[in-house]
Amino acid sequence: MAALSRAGSGAARGLVLLALVLSLAACTARMRNHGYTPSDADLAALQVGVDTRESVIEAVGSPAGYGVLRESGYYYLSARTRTWGPREPEFVDRQLVAISFTEAGRVSNIERFTLRDGNVVALSRRVTVSNVKGVSFLRQLLGNLGRFQASDFLD
Repeated sequence: MAALSRAGSGAARGLVLLALVLSLAACTARMRNHGYTPSDADLAALQVGVDTRESVIEAVGSPAGYGVLRESGYYYLSARTRTWGPREPEFVDRQLVAISFTEAGRVSNIERFTLRDGNVVALSRRVTVSNVKGVSFLRQLLGNLGRFQASDFLD
């Protein structure tokens, strides 16, 4: 009977130890990498004023984004986050490489920005109401029918 009691307490200790190890393993940090930024060696191979849009893509790969106005630049973005258990992810590292071009399509500038260069932007939850008075579009359209005079249409 004593041997059976010892075996049961050993199994209980094993289960407690296993539960402790699993709970600690669940709280370890998980690191995740998103995106791609070229290395400093890859960027050093690019020459300002010489390389074109095509040669940049051949050397460092396709960008994550393009400049809004006439594809004025290429943007490469990467981020590394750390998550501890049930907490929200925390940004550990973020890098942005911006390559801008001249009108002729040659590289004019290469810049690297990190998490330290970023600014916190407070987002507003306000919504612009399109119909303030509760008047429908059709009612507004029909309400303007009697407001015109012949002199409004003459120069």
